[in-house]
Amino acid sequence: MKTLRIGSGAGYSGDRIEPAIELAEHGDLDYLVFECLAERTIALAQQSRRLDPSAGYDPLLSERMRRVLPFVGTGADGTRRRLRIITNMGAANPLAAAGEIRRIAAQLGLTGLKVAALTGDDVLAALLQRPEQTLDNGRTLRSLGDRLISANAYLGAEGIIQALRADADVIVTGRVADPSLFLAPQMFEFGWAEDDWALLGRGTLVGHLLECAGQVSGGYFADPGVKDVPDLDRLGFPLAEIDPDGNAVISKVAGSGGRIDTATCTEQMLYEVHDPAAYLTPDVSADFSRATFAGLGTDEVRVQGANGHPRPDTLKVSVGFLDGWIGEGQMSYGGPGAAARGQLAQDIVLKRLQLTEVACEEIRAELIGMNALHGSDLSGRAAGEPWEVRLRVAARCPDQQTAVRVGNEVETLYTNGPYGGGGASKSVRQVVAVASLFLPRDAIGVQVHMEDLP
Repeated sequence: MKTLRIGSGAGYSGDRIEPAIELAEHGDLDYLVFECLAERTIALAQQSRRLDPSAGYDPLLSERMRRVLPFVGTGADGTRRRLRIITNMGAANPLAAAGEIRRIAAQLGLTGLKVAALTGDDVLAALLQRPEQTLDNGRTLRSLGDRLISANAYLGAEGIIQALRADADVIVTGRVADPSLFLAPQMFEFGWAEDDWALLGRGTLVGHLLECAGQVSGGYFADPGVKDVPDLDRLGFPLAEIDPDGNAVISKVAGSGGRIDTATCTEQMLYEVHDPAAYLTPDVSADFSRATFAGLGTDEVRVQGANGHPRPDTLKVSVGFLDGWIGEGQMSYGGPGAAARGQLAQDIVLKRLQLTEVACEEIRAELIGMNALHGSDLSGRAAGEPWEVRLRVAARCPDQQTAVRVGNEVETLYTNGPYGGGGASKSVRQVVAVASLFLPRDAIGVQVHMEDLP
């Protein structure tokens, strides 16, 4: 029986590169998938592209491709599986990303490589024709005016399948739903129909388990003494071996660090899932409510039992817009009485911001090490007094000049606040916010751009 082996090379934009190389070299894969887009990532990429039309793709794309492209194709002796790469590292500029991949391949002396760029997710022009459409934050598109910087629809597996039918070796996309990156090769290789909801639901579960890379192999799972994970410093990323019925075995390269068992798989299955019986994607409304995991051996888990129902009639669109500036300042206090001096410093800064009439739309002040995560009430239950705290004051302001004044007030604590303050830092950054809306499918088109290397 034919099986398909898919590995996860990244779970976010800044992920480690070494585990992907390990999978490419030792995973005996058919596909290596790099999932690198979060909600804000593509809005930030669009902002970069506005400054430089040749930019806007993932900053680590070049290094990742340089390291894994030599493994693409079939082994020289013909025994190794043909490895292909699928990634959404195109972000806001898949065409430029494809050009960069071709450039690197040429530098490496690789010939005959087929690179496909998938576009169509950028729907900003379409939204500009719908100014009265409302976002999930209650604002209309018209109200954002020239602060609107991006709008990207979550595409499904369709365009990737088209590129695979065109025999692409490397497929680079913009905003494609995370599990769809993994579902597409399953649909292509096994010939699954686009309305076979049960199979698509199973394939989507496999994609959801793999999409965050190291999370399912013990990263973000580890809790010393409670959920121990060995060798996190050399964590291995997961791979799935899938059969034509959509059942899969999740594992990793033998000897790599981490842990894959029913507990890690269960946690990842529930990650970012509001309703396990209706996990909405562009391809299917997946049903994980009857999914089962069974351990087969060390770091091997069989996945079965997912289902699916007809896909939604609309596609989610992530909208990025500029929403002011954040000014921030920090200062550390240590030794006896550190908490009291940190609290006094905080009070001083807040009063100074009022006295000097700094316009703050939102403000947050906290003592890191005391109440930054849990607030004063819950943190007050802790016994003993900390010997070091770090004051952090951050405020969202309408403009950059005002935001600068927040960090300046913290810095003046050096000589105008309680004794012993040190390690001051300050920063200003523009806020790129995101909100969502839905568009009908027929308002969004997918294009596949194919280019071959000689």
